[in-house]
Amino acid sequence: MADGEGGDVVSEYLTQNPHLVPWIESLRGHCETNKQWHARREFILRNLDVFPNIQPGTQSPCLDRLLSLSMVWTNHVFMGCQYPQPVMEKVREMAEGICVHEAPVHKTRDELMGKIKRPHPSGGDPGSLVKKNKVGLNDVDGKGEGKCVALLKSGPPPDAPAQCQSFFNRLYKAVAWKLVSAGGFGPNLDHFEILRSCAESLKVSLNCVFVPLKDIPDLPAGRTQKEGQVCELRCQTVYMGTGYGRDDGAARAMASKEALKTFQGRKVTVKIARRRFHGRDVEDLVLTDEQPKSPVFPPALSYPFQPDSQDANLSM
Repeated sequence: MADGEGGDVVSEYLTQNPHLVPWIESLRGHCETNKQWHARREFILRNLDVFPNIQPGTQSPCLDRLLSLSMVWTNHVFMGCQYPQPVMEKVREMAEGICVHEAPVHKTRDELMGKIKRPHPSGGDPGSLVKKNKVGLNDVDGKGEGKCVALLKSGPPPDAPAQCQSFFNRLYKAVAWKLVSAGGFGPNLDHFEILRSCAESLKVSLNCVFVPLKDIPDLPAGRTQKEGQVCELRCQTVYMGTGYGRDDGAARAMASKEALKTFQGRKVTVKIARRRFHGRDVEDLVLTDEQPKSPVFPPALSYPFQPDSQDANLSM
């Protein structure tokens, strides 16, 4: 529900369809503000007709697709995230008619670079601003040697892993019991259904983001030539796994299988790790097991964290 007129429309719609209220509210993300959720809720409700196979209260690939697109749109509106052009065109079309008052204003990378290249108007040290962002610009362009600091310093707060750990300890126990009742981890399990049911038993939902494989520049060259979809699985903003498949369902199944492997150890741990997102390094919340290894995580398909206040105008 966006503010103003949009909010009135949504309120009236839910008044006329009260059976939808518990279901739609169950889709709210744990970290969403009221403004973000109201906008995304309106996006979901306006586009239910686009996915006629969606049955409220029933999990389905169509619902996952709609929820992923709603997250793409709100990430773009409120955090300035950019996605492949076909995806952006799709969500803009789906969001037509939704008005978000006082939405954040974000500068694009091209705008930022254009400003840095211009002479300093005050006659001061023109190199000071360039020096501050030089390493970040090299990292964004993928050129130069200074790639240790990204221009975007956004990421989860330092205490985020500790805040999330308690939830994932409970999720670990729920998954363990579920696997015991299913006869243990194996290739014939419905891995997504196990994770989904365990998450819902804790009153949360899984978030799946789908992107065409060919639209992901950071994947190895051998993969970029293949057709198919990529799915990223998150829960409570924490990254759990990535999967590749011929379609959304197959990609989601592989992502769920990879995520479920993390629960095979004696415990799971939430930590902050470096990942690639749109060509730059960012800090992300990830779920890991206790194996003594340094995992290399796949490129991020989504990024749910708000930039630091000093860098808010540098969002993607």
